[in-house]
Amino acid sequence: MAQIIAQEIVVDFPIYGAKSRSLKNAFMRTATGGLLARDQSDRIIVRALDQCTFEMAPGDRVGVLGHNGSGKTTLLRVLAGVYEPSAGAISISGRVAAMLNISLGMDMEATGIENIYIRGAIMGMKPQEIDGLMDEICTFSELGDYLYMPVRTYSSGMAMRLAFAVSTSVSADIVLMDEWLSVGDASFAKKAQDRLNRLIEQAKILVIATHDESLVRNNCNRVLRLDHGRLVAAETLNARDAALSP
Repeated sequence: MAQIIAQEIVVDFPIYGAKSRSLKNAFMRTATGGLLARDQSDRIIVRALDQCTFEMAPGDRVGVLGHNGSGKTTLLRVLAGVYEPSAGAISISGRVAAMLNISLGMDMEATGIENIYIRGAIMGMKPQEIDGLMDEICTFSELGDYLYMPVRTYSSGMAMRLAFAVSTSVSADIVLMDEWLSVGDASFAKKAQDRLNRLIEQAKILVIATHDESLVRNNCNRVLRLDHGRLVAAETLNARDAALSP
């Protein structure tokens, strides 16, 4: 069963080389980021997430709202397994698809085919699994013979097509998104949007971080609000607001 349980998770980033005397106080808030503090070694740290507790279950479509630096992307990266909490505990059951930076890890000198294997490996797929999806990924990307050429020869739109085709090639129990994804030119965008909608509809849990309250109202049944790394509100939306239509 797909499930996420987070108990008082904390994420700290140490700031090496920062001088304590440069801060007027041992603890202070910044205007756009997390809490500035000192750790046990008297190093300056940014507390990007501060004792966040929540649960997500099948059927949840969760919007994460907050200002720049509130911790939205950090939270998604914790859920994706990119960051380990500095304190607290998190338990995730189910396969996760993270639409955070879909071009992450692409090698500009490698061919499109080679990058399919690279991106697939980053997503946790085994070579045999990638082999089984190769034809479908290649067809969806519409890149033809360019797949055998280095990605540095691609336009930015072509590279995004390739990354999107790989990132959305497998179904997932949990889908994580940093803003709503829009890919490619008009001729490709409709096909890409349909594919993304199917991926989300099949997912048991969706988590999307955004500044857009209307996007959350149209696509989610729950809201988590972050402020300087702290979970300050958790809301349940009306059923009429939970239709998955971007």
